Amino acid sequence: MADSILVVAEQREGKLNRVSFETIAAAQAISKDTGWPVEVVLAGNGVSALAQELAQKAVAKVYALESPTLEAYTSDSYVYALKSFISEKQPKLVLFPHTYQVRDFAPRLALALDRTLISDSIGYKHDGGKLLFTRQMFQGKFAADVSFAGDAPWLATIQIGTFRGDHAEAGSALVENVAAAVADSPARVTPHEVFQEAKQAVDLSQAEVIVAVGRGIKEQKNLALAEDLAKALGGEVAASRPICDNGWLPLERQIGSSGQTVAPKLYFALGISGAIQHIVGMKGSRTIVAINKDAEAPIFEIADVGVVGNLFDVVPAVTEEIKKARAGA
Repeated sequence: MADSILVVAEQREGKLNRVSFETIAAAQAISKDTGWPVEVVLAGNGVSALAQELAQKAVAKVYALESPTLEAYTSDSYVYALKSFISEKQPKLVLFPHTYQVRDFAPRLALALDRTLISDSIGYKHDGGKLLFTRQMFQGKFAADVSFAGDAPWLATIQIGTFRGDHAEAGSALVENVAAAVADSPARVTPHEVFQEAKQAVDLSQAEVIVAVGRGIKEQKNLALAEDLAKALGGEVAASRPICDNGWLPLERQIGSSGQTVAPKLYFALGISGAIQHIVGMKGSRTIVAINKDAEAPIFEIADVGVVGNLFDVVPAVTEEIKKARAGA
């Protein structure tokens, strides 16, 4: 499997993380420049059906890396199984989606393999036969092109929203079931049920529609405007940092450099000025609609649709029209 690209897909509780398809799209793009074939590995237990979903993309092969020890995620089991698999296959490049789970185990995996990890990449370049990955620095104020100095396999994580999952080319690949390597020593961690602080806790990276609010909402009681719009659209409510700092919404709903990175199909920015710290967390959204009374707000520079106006007048009218349209559908 030398000179190939291996995508480490992600599943949780029997469901594929949709950003896995974004990483496949990234691998396919790199493959066109380098000529390296793309393969995919999915770790878990009883994941053959999920592997078949991944096999519907234009990749050479999908591996279902299975063991009862991988039934519930632990960094120990994932690192041990993936280290053994990657050491055997020896791909040139290993790509991961930059998720919370990957952030937990990928650095340990790189250390176990004694290889380099470039994390949170927002793009790549293939220049003169050399592969470079682009990373943001200083909260998105600068970008740096980084290359691997050591030997392959090289490891890199791809920021959510950098590539579009629906742009991953379709195909038909074989699925190969592989028994995962299991450590002889007893597990150091015993997994329990996935912790959820409250019913409103949500992984915003999986949301297709997000309605986000900023300082322009003025008071906590006005969050009802965003909640009504989100409900009408079947979406989730999120916020910029000041809203969460005030305790108006829980921290897991914060978007930006110190919160979640998202790439929904539709992103409403209500009363958000567009500071760089917020933009780096949502600029990968497919369609951005901004409503702000300040015509010079930076958010309008990246918005696909911009409405200069009072959100307290505009948002209820938009919500009402959406409700009418859905009622008549």
